Amino acid sequence: MNNNERIAGLQAENNQLKNENERLADENAKLKILNEHYLEQLRLAVARRFGASSEKTQLPDQLNLFNEAETLADENAAEPEFEEVVVRRRKKSKGKRKEFYEGLPTERIVYELPEDERTCPDCGGGLHARGHEVLRREVEVIPAQFRAVEHVQTVYACRNCDQTSDADILPMVKSTVPAPVISGSGIASPSLVSYIICNKYVLALPLYRQQQEFERLGIHISRQTMANWIIFVAANWLAPLYDLLHEELLKNGILHADETTLQVIKEKGRTAAQKSYMWMYHTGKDAEKQVALFEYQQTRESKHPQKFLAGYSGFLHVDGYAGYNELEKQGVTLVECWAHARRKFDEAVKAVKKEDRADTAANIGLNYCNKLFEFERKFDELNLTAEERAEQRILKSKPVAEKFFAWAESMLPVALPKSKLGEAVGYAVNQKQWLMNFLLDGRLELSNNRAENSIRPFTVGRRNWLFSFCKRGAEASAIVYSIVETAQANGLVPFMYMNYLFETLPNITSSKLPDCLPWNPAVQEICKIPAPKSDSKNN
Repeated sequence: MNNNERIAGLQAENNQLKNENERLADENAKLKILNEHYLEQLRLAVARRFGASSEKTQLPDQLNLFNEAETLADENAAEPEFEEVVVRRRKKSKGKRKEFYEGLPTERIVYELPEDERTCPDCGGGLHARGHEVLRREVEVIPAQFRAVEHVQTVYACRNCDQTSDADILPMVKSTVPAPVISGSGIASPSLVSYIICNKYVLALPLYRQQQEFERLGIHISRQTMANWIIFVAANWLAPLYDLLHEELLKNGILHADETTLQVIKEKGRTAAQKSYMWMYHTGKDAEKQVALFEYQQTRESKHPQKFLAGYSGFLHVDGYAGYNELEKQGVTLVECWAHARRKFDEAVKAVKKEDRADTAANIGLNYCNKLFEFERKFDELNLTAEERAEQRILKSKPVAEKFFAWAESMLPVALPKSKLGEAVGYAVNQKQWLMNFLLDGRLELSNNRAENSIRPFTVGRRNWLFSFCKRGAEASAIVYSIVETAQANGLVPFMYMNYLFETLPNITSSKLPDCLPWNPAVQEICKIPAPKSDSKNN
């Protein structure tokens, strides 16, 4: 082999080693990225499991991103004058324990000496009661009690006809008896059905646990029977009320929407493993008549909110789900949730080592979002009108939001797309046009938490009862949750409202249905959550 061949062989080998080195370097870089990604996921999983569930940031110390001391400083401004602060001692307020007992019925137990012990230890004379001293107050619990109620109809006949008439059939008049909530059920009273519904839909107590508790109290009602009762009252009594609430919902200019998954075991044409969805719609915070409606659907397709909100063209608070975007074709203005955007930056911060979090880019994005929410808290404290809030948002919030998006767009080429920071930045930039819509009206909110808070009882209940057995059960649950959540949104006690409905609805015509809506004065008087006496005194 001559020198030229040897040199050519060495060059080829060198090129091969260079290529191999580049391949290994590229593979190493990818492995580093993948390793960092897994570390992010691990740190985030640990934070979710063992860290505080709240996403709150310590304020206002961490809101120093904008260097307010430097930007607001004025060297020519006069020094502030000091004034003497007079501290006045407040009158001691009434103890909370005393307030706790107000409004409770009180039973007094007086302890006395037996007759044979009422003698004076000094002279042996008789003792008499000179006074009483209350040593303690306790709150006694009376567990659920059951009693049988017989509805007895009185039959009236005419004495004169009894004595003088020759007719075979004498005239008789019967007293009016209210119709039952469930005909033919025998034991189902308005209060019993209301109790079962509130246990499941307010307290998230599954029907099988209620069956067990009833049996411990000596009452035998199967969960199948309870399920049938719920489906019956939902379809026959609550569904017409649900339709009226739907009409009222669409009259509002501002709504909130959200959706969550649901498993339905037995549904025609679908397997038990397929996901179904519970959609939720809520009126805005300024609505005089609050409405919260649930709707069961098999899928998450955009056609469902389009159909439910047919004819609606106001503002709709949503999360980043693209399925709502089709609503814009019918004139709906989408307002996306800044809490969702903030949550992604919060996760990106938690995915970083604790000691490095303060200096991360994710913390910069989080601080921008915090600043916007801090403005909203101050606006609430000042009790601004919608017009004043809109003006303050343009003056204060808009510049911060614009700086945030300029920063986020500059971070797009830098942040790794699959990292938590990349996800947060990408989400914010993609949703910019809808995130900025909160500036359009002072009545709008910065987040969609109103819908999330209303759908939370459903998600909590779902953890306990896991699934619906059939489509009818899922639809009944949507109706019942709607009535329960709407009642609470209007300050009613759910059990009292349900009991009122089941006593009233079987005995009225459809024309009287509006009188049973939760904001009706008569309903409010009967079912309103009682205000603490201390509040009423202060007012």
